[in-house]
Amino acid sequence: MKNLSLLFVIVLCFSCKINNKFKPRNISKLEIKHLLEDSLLNIRAIELSNNRVWYAGSDGETGNQEIFDYQKNISESLVFKETAELYHSYDSYRFRQMNSDTTGYELRAIAKISDYFLTLTSGSPAVLTKFGSNSRDFVFSETHPKAFYDSMEFWNDKEGIAIGDPIDDCMSIIITRDGGDTWNKISCDDLPKAKEGEAAFAASDTNIAIVGDHTWVATGGKASRILYSPDKGNTWEVYDTPIIQGKETTGIYSIDFYDELNGFAIGGDYTKPDDNAANKIRTQDGGKTWQLVAENKNPGYRSCVQYIPNRGGKELVAIGFKGIDYSNDSGTTWNHLSDEGFYTIRFLNDSVAYAAGKGRVSRLTFSE
Repeated sequence: MKNLSLLFVIVLCFSCKINNKFKPRNISKLEIKHLLEDSLLNIRAIELSNNRVWYAGSDGETGNQEIFDYQKNISESLVFKETAELYHSYDSYRFRQMNSDTTGYELRAIAKISDYFLTLTSGSPAVLTKFGSNSRDFVFSETHPKAFYDSMEFWNDKEGIAIGDPIDDCMSIIITRDGGDTWNKISCDDLPKAKEGEAAFAASDTNIAIVGDHTWVATGGKASRILYSPDKGNTWEVYDTPIIQGKETTGIYSIDFYDELNGFAIGGDYTKPDDNAANKIRTQDGGKTWQLVAENKNPGYRSCVQYIPNRGGKELVAIGFKGIDYSNDSGTTWNHLSDEGFYTIRFLNDSVAYAAGKGRVSRLTFSE
């Protein structure tokens, strides 16, 4: 009996040690350093790759900044500046050839794979461009007046997906299996039917979340749902959400998943950014069901949410033009860190992230 009691104590202590392995931080400090400031910039799409933050924004602007040299003079740390300007010039020329009435266009989606950099325009005509060190290829275009693409992600260096608003009676979804050289649009026969007024928001290039082969696509507008594929876009199903919806400006603006089960989505109504009712939802079953969290509590409208990596799915940061907020309990409660406005954010590690918005690309350092 004594030995059994000792064994029970050992097992109990071991269990406690496992359960106490993760200890949420209480982040209360945020340092912001601007890498690039330009009043003409308006950036909603960034990626971290190869020690650089890559960005794409308004009027075809593209570029990159070296991540670890943020303290250098901007002219020293801006690598490939001449190339980035060439991208812009070449893109704009081709775009104006396709639509002579257009004087500029919006890049709202970006991807970085291997040695290539891809950008996707948001409006019509839709233009998807693949850049290499010695190449510039237009790999997909769509001239339908309703064409409007919102987000792009890759499962690996060969397979990727981009999503856009409905043209017929389903969301526009295009997929590549050859590293972005060719893209094929999925037939509406193979996708869930869109509801009236259902679309998506090109607010932060985070309408798509990927974990392994699993893919979640967030829609918004008069209907706001989750399209889910377990097999890299080969088959699809759809799930309802309780987030605010019913108007063209309401719904999910951003989604992220920590693992195959735990995900978070945020949004609201950008025309009423202080409203905090039914704008934050969480799932623990892979997106099949969603629950409202922090109901009638801040933050209000936010355009991007991201899990902080390696923090057990507990720590999140939400960002928008009204400021930056942090949660250490999977989104149940939130702490407002800054009124500084940004549109989108990506984490380098559990303490450093890069954000972009109107007029700037910045490095954010979080600490207790």
